[in-house]
Amino acid sequence: MTLKKLVLTILGFIFLGLGGIGILIPVLPTTPFVLAAAACFAVSSKKFYDWLLENRFFGPYIENYRTKQGISMSLKVASIVFLWTGLTISMIILQSVWVYIVLGMVGVCITIHLMMIKTKQ
Repeated sequence: MTLKKLVLTILGFIFLGLGGIGILIPVLPTTPFVLAAAACFAVSSKKFYDWLLENRFFGPYIENYRTKQGISMSLKVASIVFLWTGLTISMIILQSVWVYIVLGMVGVCITIHLMMIKTKQ
């Protein structure tokens, strides 16, 4: 394995880890990190790229992006509910006006972004 492929493979796993964390933490975006991981693996390792495409958690993110099919309405609703639940819990725990403002703006922007994504039939 060349140095370039090794570095891209390591970066791919770092991006994939961040994408996994993004599933649990509403403020951290999942899709851009998963797409970055896929791009790294596409150049560095066909084995890891194929594994990522077939992964039940991350594969749909890549497939929906590649085919521009969009996401299902149930996924949109679940994402928005999970997002606002996490943000509300964070606001309750941190109790700061600045936290309310920043998390509120983040929540509104992510909600708008999710609603603008094409809905898969």
